[in-house]
Amino acid sequence: MITWYGHACFKVDNVLIDPFVPNPLCNLPMDEVMEGVEVIAVTHGHGDHLGNAEALAKEYGVPVVCIYEISLYLNEKGVETIDMNIGGSVIVNNSKITMVKAEHSSDISPTISGGVAAGYIINDRVYHAGDTGLFGDMELIGELYAPKVALLPIGGRYTMGIDEAVVATELIYPEVVIPMHYNTFPVIQADVREFIKKVEPLGVEVVVPEIGVPIDL
Repeated sequence: MITWYGHACFKVDNVLIDPFVPNPLCNLPMDEVMEGVEVIAVTHGHGDHLGNAEALAKEYGVPVVCIYEISLYLNEKGVETIDMNIGGSVIVNNSKITMVKAEHSSDISPTISGGVAAGYIINDRVYHAGDTGLFGDMELIGELYAPKVALLPIGGRYTMGIDEAVVATELIYPEVVIPMHYNTFPVIQADVREFIKKVEPLGVEVVVPEIGVPIDL
């Protein structure tokens, strides 16, 4: 099951990714968001992705999967982490999480390193690209992991925009693509209908979930 909570926050099976909740698109009760969550995964150190990982991990007693540098930061705050790096995989509470490359910055603050940004392959079928620009190795991610579902940013400015995300879809070639990281703030406004229209010739289905409504793909 996949549930979108706005911006880049998704629940995939029992994994909550980039827990920036609440956010301008989602103000659901945290008990609802965390229902069934057994692990949190963070793609990079920016506040709209690291989000409330610290507080949620402590309150709900779940570990945080993240890159090594973010794990050091969270460990100092008393958070249980499972550190990893690009290309590695871990199995946590019956979910397989593989960390893959992303093209983006990641520092938590001007003086605290967040390592490098990443994406995740969850349970060998869902690719969460994280915040990223377009890069050619997305084709390799598609070939190596063959994800059925790709979660791709389309908001532009800080990540890929619509045109780049269309090319990413072509490189990865999933069965389904779900747009993310758009319309949360004025500077990342995007018309999802334009994305749907441009992806249509590729024969890939675009699914736009309702906030907080699980979908079975």
